[in-house]
Amino acid sequence: MSQSTADQLADLKNGQADHFEHGADVKLEDVLPKDSPPWYRDSRLLLLNFLLLVPIFSSTGIGYDGSMVNGLQAQSQWQTFFNHPTGYTLGHISCGPTYGTFIGVVPAQYIADKWGRRAGIMVGSTLMVIASAIQAASQNYGMFLAARILIGAGSVIGIVPAPSLLSELSFPTHRAFMTTAYNVMWYGGATLAAWVTYGTYWMGDSNWSWRIPSLLQAFFPLCQLLLVFWLPESPRFLIFKDRIDEARKILVHYHAHGDESSALVDFELTEIIQALELEKQHKSVGFGVLFSKENRRRAFITGMVPFMQQMSGNGLVSYYLSLVLTSIGIKTSSRQLIINGGLCLYNWGISAIMIGFLPRFGRRRLFLICTSSMLVVFVIWTVLSAVNQQRNFEQKALGQGVLAMIFIYYLAYDIGLLGLPYLYLTEVLPYYIRSQGMAFGQFVTSCVGIYQSYVNPIAMDAISWKYYIVYCCIIACEFVIVFFTFPETKGATLEESTEAFDRGVRGGVRHQVKELELDDLDESKPADV
Repeated sequence: MSQSTADQLADLKNGQADHFEHGADVKLEDVLPKDSPPWYRDSRLLLLNFLLLVPIFSSTGIGYDGSMVNGLQAQSQWQTFFNHPTGYTLGHISCGPTYGTFIGVVPAQYIADKWGRRAGIMVGSTLMVIASAIQAASQNYGMFLAARILIGAGSVIGIVPAPSLLSELSFPTHRAFMTTAYNVMWYGGATLAAWVTYGTYWMGDSNWSWRIPSLLQAFFPLCQLLLVFWLPESPRFLIFKDRIDEARKILVHYHAHGDESSALVDFELTEIIQALELEKQHKSVGFGVLFSKENRRRAFITGMVPFMQQMSGNGLVSYYLSLVLTSIGIKTSSRQLIINGGLCLYNWGISAIMIGFLPRFGRRRLFLICTSSMLVVFVIWTVLSAVNQQRNFEQKALGQGVLAMIFIYYLAYDIGLLGLPYLYLTEVLPYYIRSQGMAFGQFVTSCVGIYQSYVNPIAMDAISWKYYIVYCCIIACEFVIVFFTFPETKGATLEESTEAFDRGVRGGVRHQVKELELDDLDESKPADV
């Protein structure tokens, strides 16, 4: 008969006493291996980081979808086959995955918590592969739309557990980097789709010009299906299900080089078990616990972060770049496709560089830099667009200025709203509501997606540059909200970040950065393990 959780926790504490002086305040830096090779020379850590591409591909697949839709809109072959969709018709196509998200968001949370993080990824990727095949074989508008709805359902089932698995399985000092890289790889898929649609554009009148990109959407989900069986389950999920021995084997194998006596493994298990024992009292409360009094601030931030990701003006470019470029006089398909591909490459590079600034600046400060910079750029973008239209697009310099602002805007956006959000959400959400919080975040994303899909193309057609003023106001409000409501979580382990969040709420967000930087783990050296 296996030991109870309480007995195993007592054994782990006794094990820690063997490693450290009695009564010592053990911290993560005390138990990290001192003489181990760098991670890229450690075969087990190298394998773990490779396998963590499986959850990362959930984001990459979504990036492919957004960029592919942009590219297809610029293809005359796709426009002709579907009778040049505009307004609500075009909105349905862009919004198809959003409809699917509404269908899949509740099952996504249930699967992740009931059967594990890996199960969610397996189910989601399977649906994505099927949907991509239907999309590529579409014979009419209805079939294409149905495929896009199924893509949305599959993607959300895979997205909800993916960032959680990254945070819960990564080596402790790699956690911030790996979780931030999750959404950065959105642009990996976006870049591939942009250049695939550009290449197939030159296939003449053949419908394979849009069928090939549609079929290739199955590539990343298929990779997930092939690799997920080798991916370990989340140790936190296993411990929550009282499968502590299995969790220990995973941590020993991947985090401790196979050393059964590792102090790091004992530390991780003790920290996780203690946190989960406190959280299990909420297990019977259900979905509503996310919105209880004690988690009200978390629920607000969990909804606010995805709102900022979608409603900061990026939606105009993400799904309607063709309309934006047309509004400044850039109308040829080939040039629009080149700009789409170049923008994706640019964003991928910038967002990858931004990961390096995360340990230095922290979460809250990057959010503030991001929103303030976006506001300045968007105001300039709006003014240039207004003058350009008033002068009938006759001055090419003004159009080039708007195009430059689009690139500079994405530099500002990538600072805080690309890779950082998923890391921040996994840190502010304790385990027992982490899947619920991620599902709620996807629900908010879908609600905003409805607005983006229907209002953006209609507003762009009706009032053109004047619509940008709405986003200037929204971004200004976002800056104020971040300043007054977002605590800092930099430097804490995944379990400690919950306490750090609560300290920040109680003590005031302005002082929380200093407190954590003095007391907590330095994340700036993730490779020295």
